[in-house]
Amino acid sequence: MISTTVIIIGGGATGSGVLRDLSMRGIPAVMLEQGGLAYGTSSRFHGLLHSGARYAVNDNDSAKECIEENMILRKIGKHCVELTEGFFVQTPEDDKDFAPKWLEGCQKAGIKTEEISLEEAFKLEPNLSRKISKVYKVPDSCIDGFRLVWQNVMSARKYGGQIYTYHKVVEIITESGKVKGVKALNRVTNKIVEFGCDYIVNSSGSWAGELVSLSGLAPLPISPDRGTLVVFNHRFTSRVINRLHKSSDGDIFVPHGSVTILGTTSAEANTPDDKTPTSQEVIKLLDIGRHVFPYVDDYRILRAFAGTRPLYGAKGSGRSASRNFNIVNHASEGLNGFVSIFGGKLTTYRLMAEKVSDIVSDMAGVSAKCRTADEPIIPDASEHTISKAKKYFPAGAVNIVADRIGADFEKVVDNIEKSKEQNELVCECEMVTLSEIKYVAQDDASYYLNDIRLRTRLGMGTCQGTFCSLRAISALENENIEMKLKPSDNIKNFLQERWNGLRPALWGGQLREAELTRAIYLSTLNFDGESYEA
Repeated sequence: MISTTVIIIGGGATGSGVLRDLSMRGIPAVMLEQGGLAYGTSSRFHGLLHSGARYAVNDNDSAKECIEENMILRKIGKHCVELTEGFFVQTPEDDKDFAPKWLEGCQKAGIKTEEISLEEAFKLEPNLSRKISKVYKVPDSCIDGFRLVWQNVMSARKYGGQIYTYHKVVEIITESGKVKGVKALNRVTNKIVEFGCDYIVNSSGSWAGELVSLSGLAPLPISPDRGTLVVFNHRFTSRVINRLHKSSDGDIFVPHGSVTILGTTSAEANTPDDKTPTSQEVIKLLDIGRHVFPYVDDYRILRAFAGTRPLYGAKGSGRSASRNFNIVNHASEGLNGFVSIFGGKLTTYRLMAEKVSDIVSDMAGVSAKCRTADEPIIPDASEHTISKAKKYFPAGAVNIVADRIGADFEKVVDNIEKSKEQNELVCECEMVTLSEIKYVAQDDASYYLNDIRLRTRLGMGTCQGTFCSLRAISALENENIEMKLKPSDNIKNFLQERWNGLRPALWGGQLREAELTRAIYLSTLNFDGESYEA
């Protein structure tokens, strides 16, 4: 048995935030995640750091939380955040009476807004529709969800926190009205592992409701709400663009690295795992998106993806459900030491983690206060390391890689200094070197090529892994770094995950790209073992 004080179930933004918070307070904690880190909603969203303006009319409390946490994350999570600002734009299809109510709500929530002229707006964002009649600036920004989760884990580890990925909780152990631990299925070895603890935090997102039932309690009324998003191969906007109307489908464009993301839809999901996008949803999003960017069809769609939001309340509530977060102390149901947290936004993850960590600290008799709003999540790479890196990395790549790794960038650069071959670019789209892949692959949480992808963005550029996945597998073999699958299975698993997002948008340029991938792996490399001879 592995023993600790607190077990955190769920390795998304909230779970990793709780792990960091508790670890900084000196409380031993272990986080369990059924897949890789950010397996759920934290990796399946716009990448939007909300100003709160989207919720100013219908959910003002949530709007206040968003703007406050937005400002905190700019300070503590600068390696994850890109300061872009945002526009709210009014199209001919939008209700003209909404703007005054929205401005009033923003003022009440403390969100700064500024109306700008159409001339200035079109100068800043030349691809916007000329049918737009009003434009307001707001402090929206962009955030990398994968990086946020990983960097919270990096920080937590520094304070003693531990993580176990690919461990799915199958039983919550209780005794005399108190939690005692959990049993988890190690999905890599297929063995049951037992963890002992005094307290459990359920931060499993869309799975939170059903997870409660593993303790013998009634499941929470949490409904998974499914949202689909589309990724374009161009960054055709430099700012977050929102429609100035009541929250609806397909009304946000978010620049993210070298791409643009459009979304999202909202539909009742059958299960939390319901995350397969459809062609119909992609077409619907494009139809809506043309009201803001009329030439949206000119850009190649790289992929589509979907995730589920955990909404508290009646099924099918969708857009009308509150985006506030909820904390349930199950002592009220007769089970002590068990707390569930769900809802909210990725933008408010730190606040959510603070509130639930306060409860656990009180239970454990620990008086240490939360420090997560003041201490940067990870330290910066040193100026000395940055200076050395400029000798080896392409122009513009130094800051990109340093933001991904922080102070550990020194290890990547030192490795290149010792062996110049380590500077080989494995993924040209995302500037991923062999040295960085080697560094990430040696982490205890790197079981598969997909785990390396989530940390480095390998295969997330325009080729969608067609070229870099094979390079990466070859590099790992050459470096004698053993993964949990044999190389051919590892790359098949990686490409299948990429295919799931490609399939709903197979037309135009993307169809040609997909056929190239198929030709390389099925014909030239014969990955499926079939004969293609005439």
